[in-house]
Amino acid sequence: MRDIKVLVVDDSAIVRKIFTEELSRERGIEVIGTAPDPYVARDKIVKLKPDVVTLDIEMPRMDGITFLKKLMKYYPLPVIIVSSLTRNGGKLALEAIESGAVEVLSKPGAAYSVGDMKQQLADKIRAAARARVSQRKEKTSVEDAPVTLSSRALQETTNKVIAIGASTGGTEALKEVLTRFPPTIPGVLVVQHMPPNFTTAFAERLNNMCSIAVKEAEDGDSVLPGRALIAPGNYHMLLRRSGARYHVSVKTGPMVCHQRPSADVLFNSSAQYAGPNAVGVILTGMGSDGAQGLLKMREAGGRTIGQDEATCVVYGMPKEAAKLGAVEKVAPLERIAQGVINLL
Repeated sequence: MRDIKVLVVDDSAIVRKIFTEELSRERGIEVIGTAPDPYVARDKIVKLKPDVVTLDIEMPRMDGITFLKKLMKYYPLPVIIVSSLTRNGGKLALEAIESGAVEVLSKPGAAYSVGDMKQQLADKIRAAARARVSQRKEKTSVEDAPVTLSSRALQETTNKVIAIGASTGGTEALKEVLTRFPPTIPGVLVVQHMPPNFTTAFAERLNNMCSIAVKEAEDGDSVLPGRALIAPGNYHMLLRRSGARYHVSVKTGPMVCHQRPSADVLFNSSAQYAGPNAVGVILTGMGSDGAQGLLKMREAGGRTIGQDEATCVVYGMPKEAAKLGAVEKVAPLERIAQGVINLL
C-alpha cells in the first residue's frame, strides 16, 4: 500500500517542523508539505492532493474552523484538528467535528512539546485516511422526524435498556440517532470515545437538539425512559441493577481495547444485568472496541444492530463485531433509530 500523504497546516514554524520530522519517521506516512495559513494551504491542497490534512484553529488571515467549513463544501477530505484551543471544554472541538473534522486533538501547552503526541497523531492519521468524507447534505423533514413507538405497552416499559458504542465519526452519528428517538424511548447509555472535558459540552449540545433528555453520566444516575446518559471522558460507565431499577456506575480502571470509556465495558455489564431486555448498537469507529461485548449481549438474549459500511466514517468497530457474529441486524445510519425500535 502507498504511503498516506499528509499536509500540515499550522502558523507555528516549530510545530510544522516537529510534526514533519516525527511523522516522517512513522511507517506508511509521508508529510508532503506544510502551510502557515489557510490561503497557502488551499493552494497546496489543490496542487499536492493530500490524503489527510492536520489543521490548527488559531491562524492568520482565516481561522481553522472557517477554513474547514469551506474545505468541506468545495474540496472535502479527511481533516484532523490539532489545536491548543480544544484543551479546556469541548465546544470548539464539537464545532470542528460538526463542521466536518474527522478527529480533534489537543496540543500540549508548549509548541516544542508537540512531539510528545506523535504516536497519537500518527494513529489518528491512519484512521482518518480510511474515513469517508463527503459534502454535508440537507436533510428532509421526513427524515428528520423522530420515529414513533408502535405499541402503548412498549411505551410504558421501564425495564428496557439501549446501549450504544461509537468512536471516530460517532459524534455526528449519535446526533443522527438520538435526535430521532421519541421522548418515550427506554433509557439510553452511550459510550463515545472522547477525551476528558469534551463529553460535558457534547451532552449539553445533544440535550438542546433531542426530544429526549441527554446528560453526562454521574455515578449512581438512574437509567430512565426518555433519557440518555453519556459516559464521561476518561471514565468507564457500567450498567447496574437494583431490583427492577437500573442505574449506572461511573468509575476509573484500566483501559480496555486502548479506550476509557470503553464500549466493551458498557456492553458486558448490559449483558450481565439486562440480558434479553437490552438492545446493543455499534456505530462508526476505528478498532475493535465493543465487538466482544456486543457478542456477549447477543448471547445473553439481547438484540443487536450495527451501522453499515456505506454510512460509516470508519468501518472498524461494526466490522469487527459483524465478523464475530455479534451483529443481528445491519442498517444505514439514518435507519438505526427505527431499527432499535423494531428490535425493542
